[in-house]
Amino acid sequence: MALLCVSSLAQVPTIWVVGDSTASNVNHRGWADPFANYFDQAKVRTVNRARAGRSSRTFLTEGLWEKVRAELKPGDTVLIQFGHNDGSAPDKDRARGSLPGLGDESKEFTLPNGKQETVFTFGHYMRQIIAEAKAAGAQPVVLGLTVRSIWKEGKVERANGQFSQWSAAIAKTAGLPFIDVTNAIADQYDKLGEEKVKPWFPEDHTHTSPEGAEFTASLVVAGLKGSNSPLAAFLSEKGLAVEKYPSALVTTGLRLPEPRDPKLPSLLLIGDSTVRNGRGDGANGQWGWGEPLVDHFDTTKINVVNRAVGGLSSRTYLTGGHWDKVLAMMKPGDVVLMQFGHNDNGPLDDAARARGTLKGAGEETREVDNPITKQHEVVHTYGWYLRKFIRDAKAKGATPIMCTLIPRKTWKDGKIARSNDYAKWAAEVAAQESVEVVDLNERIAARYDALGAEKVEPLFGDEHTHTSRAGAELNAETVIEALRSLKTNPVASYLK
Repeated sequence: MALLCVSSLAQVPTIWVVGDSTASNVNHRGWADPFANYFDQAKVRTVNRARAGRSSRTFLTEGLWEKVRAELKPGDTVLIQFGHNDGSAPDKDRARGSLPGLGDESKEFTLPNGKQETVFTFGHYMRQIIAEAKAAGAQPVVLGLTVRSIWKEGKVERANGQFSQWSAAIAKTAGLPFIDVTNAIADQYDKLGEEKVKPWFPEDHTHTSPEGAEFTASLVVAGLKGSNSPLAAFLSEKGLAVEKYPSALVTTGLRLPEPRDPKLPSLLLIGDSTVRNGRGDGANGQWGWGEPLVDHFDTTKINVVNRAVGGLSSRTYLTGGHWDKVLAMMKPGDVVLMQFGHNDNGPLDDAARARGTLKGAGEETREVDNPITKQHEVVHTYGWYLRKFIRDAKAKGATPIMCTLIPRKTWKDGKIARSNDYAKWAAEVAAQESVEVVDLNERIAARYDALGAEKVEPLFGDEHTHTSRAGAELNAETVIEALRSLKTNPVASYLK
């Protein structure tokens, strides 16, 4: 780190790193050791206060956090990454483990040195660090865990317990940036392969060599850039050269799937909560049709990968980085089934979601200052975003198929109300781009009409939008029927 005079240090902001040995290790083997080189030290100071062997609990109980907190000033940033050591025993060996989860549970333990200690959850300790950083006027940023060199069937491990998921949930609840370091690293390790990655772990499967630490540091920077972090203003030439990693806050917490067997073709689903609700586990009795769809395919021949994300529009699926991640796993011969529209009819720049698109399928644009990303943004039409998905998929050698949005449970004169806008625009784009279209809006509405209101009622898990398991299964059956009826059906040979 470049040396600055005392007066300069008082004026520039500081980036603090708190964590464990994966961030700070001897001989520059932690990622936060080379991290400073990615920033212009005349504009920002970088201080690595991570300590090997510590958990979120012991970083606090040993007074390490208190020393950082005493030096914090308004405008500083604190990068927080814990979890590797939180899963160990709370009262054995080093007595550093925290209780699992995010709640407020606590338990009394007698430590090996004979002292009594009240131990809290991982979430409790993380929230304390976050709250005290905020109180000092600093900006906390939560990071997912680094990735261990543990491989299975050619893919690296992406989960070290639930700590990355818990970290994402903590950040979301606190309204903080979450840098998905876990998936950023795992994506690159999978591309490089086990043979090239393993030399970066000369001693064990957790701690990197200096070369591995350098690689991880670059991906932390990539994640910061992808989250539109204001720290981008302080990057050095080396930092500016790093390609951003699209930040999707919910990726880790939602457990979005990867292709089970990369050698097989994949059916990739993109869309909103009507395709995949929440984590795809039926929470609140609500399911998207993409979950039961897999039961109709021979999964020894094809991967069915449901990458739909609840709450997103065609615009925010793109700008949130989800589409880039789908493209990264896409290969020639894959099929992309897309369905958007439910969330596109919203404000362009409201402070809650800023997810709306311009109406229609044209080339109109409007410039907005996005209050969510804090960025100036050019917003396009609903049709423009669909065209981009189609053209990008074709460029990767994949086959896109358009789905019109499923209907809501809205009755009018004894019939389900059809979409006269988004379904029409989706079909228009499909015709323009010469791709097959599955008119789910009409097909499902016709089935609801035939069943009648009383029998349709249990097919929904809420008032009128999200289906129950039975409703999702009916919709999945309708998707399969529609696919079978297409002139060109690229998944016909994979159906049961």
